[in-house]
Amino acid sequence: MRATLSLLGILIALGVAYYIYKGQLTEGPAGGSPVQHIDAVAVRSELLSIAQAERRYLASHGNYATIDQLQQEGSITSGSSRGYNYEAEVDDGQHFKITATPSDSSKSGWPTLYIDETMQISQR
Repeated sequence: MRATLSLLGILIALGVAYYIYKGQLTEGPAGGSPVQHIDAVAVRSELLSIAQAERRYLASHGNYATIDQLQQEGSITSGSSRGYNYEAEVDDGQHFKITATPSDSSKSGWPTLYIDETMQISQR
């Protein structure tokens, strides 16, 4: 179990490094400040962490969970971060989609980001 958690930590770190390497810092709002770019990377990282928590929940319970269930289990600490709210849509317990929506009025032009069981972050 400890080895699995260590491996998951390494995978998350590699995922963050990959996004930074591929230039994701520049995908924040056009002309954004460094703080805005840092927030964008943090939101993407949080989405990856929540998706990993969903995978762990699936492995131990046989289905995916809502954000509230993940919080109650202690898998995640908050349903919001960096001016974004996170919401989980669980389809029959076998598919999930975590959506990060800007909730801070100063981020009104920011994209809505989401991740699903494929572990790919997309935006709309």
